[in-house]
Amino acid sequence: MSEPPRAETFVFLDLEATGLPNVDPEIAELSLFAVHRSCLESPERDDSGTPMLPRVLDKLTLCMCPERPFTAKASEITGLTSEGLAQCRKAPFDDAIVKTLQAFLSRQEGPICLVAHNGFDYDFPLLCTELQRLGAHLPQDTVCLDTLPALRGLDRAHSHGTRAQGHKSYSLSSLFHRYFKAQPSAAHSAEGDVHTLLLIFLHRAPELLAWADEQARSWAHIEPMYVLPEGPSFEA
Repeated sequence: MSEPPRAETFVFLDLEATGLPNVDPEIAELSLFAVHRSCLESPERDDSGTPMLPRVLDKLTLCMCPERPFTAKASEITGLTSEGLAQCRKAPFDDAIVKTLQAFLSRQEGPICLVAHNGFDYDFPLLCTELQRLGAHLPQDTVCLDTLPALRGLDRAHSHGTRAQGHKSYSLSSLFHRYFKAQPSAAHSAEGDVHTLLLIFLHRAPELLAWADEQARSWAHIEPMYVLPEGPSFEA
C-alpha cells in the first residue's frame, strides 16, 4: 500500500450532531481551523512556554438545521435544538454548505490532513454521509488523522511513566487538563472543541506530525456512517 502524502495543511474539525451513530444523526454545527504545517512545526509560545494558537489561522464555523430531531441527550450536551436553529432561519446541510466547505479547503495549501478526535468512529463517517448524500467530494489527496488512537498509540510507545495508561481517559477535556492543568472553555460547541483539540495537538506536535506522516488514512477509505437509500450515487 502506498504511503499517504505529506500533508502541508492540517484542518482541525469538530461537529455537533443530533445524536449518536445508532440514530443515524445529522450534522447541526461544523467548525474547522486550518493551520499550515510550518505553524505546527514551530508553534508560538507564551512566557511560560505554553503553546498558543497560531496567529495565521483560517476558521470556518457554520450552524445548520437538521431535518431529523435531536435526541434529548444531544441537545443537553450541545445546547442546540431544532427549534433554536429554525428560529434563526438556519438551512440544513445543503449544497451551499458544500460549496462553502470546498471553497474554504481550496484556499489551503495541499495536501490537506483533516484532524478530529474520535474522528474515525464519528466525525469523518458522518461528514462522509452528508457529502455523499449531496454527491459531493473532497480533494483526492485529502488524508485523515484521528488524535484519539494516535495519542493512545504514542503513550503506549513511550511506556515510561504510563503504568496507569489503561485507566487514563482520552476525552478532550481529560487530555487538556492533563497537559495544561486547566479546564477547556466552551466544551461541546464545535468551535470550542476545535480550539481545545488544536492546543492539545500543539502540546505534542512533533510526535503527532510524525504519526500523521506515517499513519494518516486516505479520505477515500472513509466509509459513511450510514447510507440514505434515496440519496444519489456517489463516485470519488
